[in-house]
Amino acid sequence: MTDGSGLQAGLKNRHLSMIAIGGVIGAGLFVGSSSGIATAGPGILLSYALVGTLVVLVMRMLGEMSAANPTSGSFSAHADRALGRWAGFSIGWLYWFFWVVVLAVEATAGAKILEGWIPAVPQWGWALLVMVVLTATNLVSVGSYGEFEFWFAGIKVVAIGAFIVVGALAIFGVLPGAHTDKAGIGNLTDHGGFLPNGPGAILTGVLLVVFSFMGSEIATLAAGESEDPQRAVTKSTNSIIWRIGVFYLGSILVVVCLLPWNDPSIKEQGSYVAALDSLGIAHAGQIMNFIVLTSVLSCLNSGLYTASRMAFSLGGRGDAPKAFARTTSRGVPMAAIIASVVFGFVAVFFNYAFPDTVFLFLVNSSGAVALFVWLVICASQLRMRRIIERESPEKLVVRMWLYPYLTWATIALIVFVLGYMLTDTEGESSGRTTVLLSLLVALAVVAVSVVKERMRGGRRAAVTETDTDADTVSVG
Repeated sequence: MTDGSGLQAGLKNRHLSMIAIGGVIGAGLFVGSSSGIATAGPGILLSYALVGTLVVLVMRMLGEMSAANPTSGSFSAHADRALGRWAGFSIGWLYWFFWVVVLAVEATAGAKILEGWIPAVPQWGWALLVMVVLTATNLVSVGSYGEFEFWFAGIKVVAIGAFIVVGALAIFGVLPGAHTDKAGIGNLTDHGGFLPNGPGAILTGVLLVVFSFMGSEIATLAAGESEDPQRAVTKSTNSIIWRIGVFYLGSILVVVCLLPWNDPSIKEQGSYVAALDSLGIAHAGQIMNFIVLTSVLSCLNSGLYTASRMAFSLGGRGDAPKAFARTTSRGVPMAAIIASVVFGFVAVFFNYAFPDTVFLFLVNSSGAVALFVWLVICASQLRMRRIIERESPEKLVVRMWLYPYLTWATIALIVFVLGYMLTDTEGESSGRTTVLLSLLVALAVVAVSVVKERMRGGRRAAVTETDTDADTVSVG
């Protein structure tokens, strides 16, 4: 079975369910939460709740559009229709750029863990091996990607679920054999209060955690290759509230209750490892490293899949080389996958050869793309709702709440976060640097799309003029 574009419906419902859950749990949750806790204290829960609410609203809008029109281009294809070719082109390429940079970041993170276990293989060797294996997986079939992601995501889900259960038992003092002298609900307020660094730290925390939520939208891209796209999108959209509530808020609540927020081990070891270590659980560090490695491999696997499907969609719409839109007999867009992984390999090389110049520029210039994508989803939904209501209202099986007021409120919140990032000027990867470099790249891509559209319009006008001249000659 194909969707008419060459892709095959090789993803089963169980694959889609786990991709939707796993997409929310990025490696950033395990790795990045420690700096957020150190900055905002227990108040980091409010930062996660604020960003979680933002993601739920954006995914509701995307779910509305994708349930009505499931496509491998997801929000890029919706923007194409709702806002114009320039918007679909620009956001599609920016999203592709974001994920190929993520490939390099995650490959390096995975390589560091593997090198710690087997130092005989150099770090760059592990990065290369991981990229090659997951490229091969994606090249076989969409089903093999789905199967890998099913197990990767399954391990993450079970691990976080176990962490929450074990942590909750320890907090209430009923975990046998555990050291629970530091654990307790009192950790939320006993060490300088719930907001030890003031209310402003909540917004600083938002900047630190917002990018760990990127990946929630993967299920809407993958739905185009599923057995029942509309059902898959609807199910994934409706379940995102409990997914974010349990996996993000639930697990972070456990961390800040198991340990005082200012315990030095949180920054030294990472929040989840420190929390497990505080209970005296043997080999906690290695267990968590295995889970982080699984998250890294899952992120790599999904990143390569997502980048290639966006490239495929852009190729099909004439916004990328036509070769990207061609598929093998198994429905795999080989050229799109290879192009994405080649850029990923180049970025890995830059990470080892020029970490403080070229690679730092790549990371910073892709850093705010998540917020740009969410902004475009909001703008597209404002227009697409009216189009769907006019053309096929029966397809509105998922509806954005309180339309259009909540959509406008979400836009205002995203713009506020971007504005607040401009006030962050500390370090080489400050919020201001990230926003300005990302904006620079975005403007360059928009400029290319405008030039491309004018050239396309010029060619169309030339063809029309030629046809008119030919008709005149034939009539004469």
